[in-house]
Amino acid sequence: MPRTTEQPTTKAAPAVQPTVGDPLLQLEYETAPPSGPDVIRGVQCPHELALRGMPVICSACCAGRDWLLINHRRNVWVRCRCGNQWLEPEITRGDFDAMLTNPTWTHYPTLQQGQVALGFDGTLAGIYLE
Repeated sequence: MPRTTEQPTTKAAPAVQPTVGDPLLQLEYETAPPSGPDVIRGVQCPHELALRGMPVICSACCAGRDWLLINHRRNVWVRCRCGNQWLEPEITRGDFDAMLTNPTWTHYPTLQQGQVALGFDGTLAGIYLE
């Protein structure tokens, strides 16, 4: 069967970390926010959340504030300090993006390491940090 359209057989080269020789390019690479379809982003939300007028309450420990919101693709999860986590369909990615007010980023190699560093792994259950 003849080809009607020509399709490339090689994939585009992935973005490569700049060489150490140019410090400005290195700094730009290191301070760039994470991007791409598989990036997982998190933001702390120390205040109470109300979705459609109903307050968000943890079903495991009854906490009413101090959340970690986790965004992956279209989904947003709410995580409590006790370690309980649930998918929250009422929070859209647009809502999540609006909560990102701090332009500085802290990168963690994995989501688990980020949860431990921020105190949302269950070790600080029952404690509100302000």
